[in-house]
Amino acid sequence: MSRLIPLILAVALFMENMDATVIATSLPAIAADIGTTPVALKLAFTAYFVALAIFIPISAWLADKFGAKSVFRAAILVFILGSIACAFSGSLHEFVMARFLKGMGGAMMSPLARLILLRTTERRDLVNAMAWLTIPALIGPTLGPPIGGFLTTFLSWHWIFIINVPIGLLGVVLITKYLPEVESATLRPMDFPGFFLTAIAFSGIVFGLSLLSMPVLPFWVAVVSTTIGLAAAVIYVPYALRIEHPLLDPRLFQHPSYRAVVFGTTLFLIGAGATPFLLPLMLQVGFGYTPFESGMITFVGALGALCMKFVAKPIYQRIGFRTALMAAGVFSSLGLAIKGTFVPQTPIVVMMVVIFLVGLIRSLYFTGQNALAFADIDEEEAGPATAIHSVMRPIATALAVAMAGGVLEFSSQMRGQPLGVDDFHTAFFVIAAVSFLAVIPFLRLEKEAGSDISGQRTAAQRQAALEKTEQHGYQGRSPRF
Repeated sequence: MSRLIPLILAVALFMENMDATVIATSLPAIAADIGTTPVALKLAFTAYFVALAIFIPISAWLADKFGAKSVFRAAILVFILGSIACAFSGSLHEFVMARFLKGMGGAMMSPLARLILLRTTERRDLVNAMAWLTIPALIGPTLGPPIGGFLTTFLSWHWIFIINVPIGLLGVVLITKYLPEVESATLRPMDFPGFFLTAIAFSGIVFGLSLLSMPVLPFWVAVVSTTIGLAAAVIYVPYALRIEHPLLDPRLFQHPSYRAVVFGTTLFLIGAGATPFLLPLMLQVGFGYTPFESGMITFVGALGALCMKFVAKPIYQRIGFRTALMAAGVFSSLGLAIKGTFVPQTPIVVMMVVIFLVGLIRSLYFTGQNALAFADIDEEEAGPATAIHSVMRPIATALAVAMAGGVLEFSSQMRGQPLGVDDFHTAFFVIAAVSFLAVIPFLRLEKEAGSDISGQRTAAQRQAALEKTEQHGYQGRSPRF
């Protein structure tokens, strides 16, 4: 039974992670069918991630209020309904709304899967249970591009959403039959004003910036949306500092490691979040590959990420969080710039090697930042810290897609030509430059930051160990006469 629970929970994570990669492979086909451009579909990307950012912070509260099992099952059903709505969308606006609905379900699935596992597993079995939960979830992004490309090329793009229906229904049946009722924690008061302020801030800023770079709606709509979002964010900060249990607590940024991780990873995600949008588009629109060919090339990035999971720990033990994260930031940005040099004549093997290596590096970064973020966090602060850390990723990814799409549109307009390879090169170079800035927040951290978690030895510890070894070595030798 100890393996059954994480495997049931992993159904939701597998479905969610695979969905995030299958859609990237199918963007040109979807755009052609619903009468829009592939770049315009960045709004569908941002809608999903904005929904995640809005609803992730209240997932734990809903679980304690209505029961984790019931909310988790309902989240999967909402995700299924969103998938069906995506498959039957006939316009950009319908597709954007369907992706937002899907994001509402996705926002509850991943956090609640981990919460349920923590509350149903004994501590001595937790590491093993987490492995059974995360490995199937990591397989999803590996299978996503080939499956999405195959379905789009040989059937139709609608099937990339329809396949979620049987997988999700299987998950609902297994949850109902085998998942035990989960004991709720003490219900904390819900910060409803904070929820509405952050919802307005996230949606207003991200959608406003997306619209500024793409005139789907009148320009004034983009300006008003961005302004309202910024105003809500400015109002929220002093409000959150005044109350005891804010939805997202800005006081957590007083911890140096946590502050460095949140700001550094936000910048790092500008590159990591834009790539699933840019790379399949470049291969299909710029190079003329089919969705299936594109998926068979890009899937190696997820394969590289999966491989790194088995060797990341020794790396952090050897060189520590600060050095490893800064190195990963530098090499990941370099990898993005190299992708910006790909041309139709570039050998496929070369592209796949670069994509695989960048996947390795990014996985190293994400593994380390997940651990370092909570190095200085007290047990009482773990919940609020998790909320901010979880919300940061979809918001940064949404901004990355908005920025990438904006650069493509601007470059194409400046050249006075339809979207082409040169525009993708420009976008990759810009995104690489912004992503490189992720190194800066870590510069002020101590070299041994988080060493109690990574297992890295400080300079003093290494010297003490050396002296101890020398002392024992001397004592073990026979004296010479």
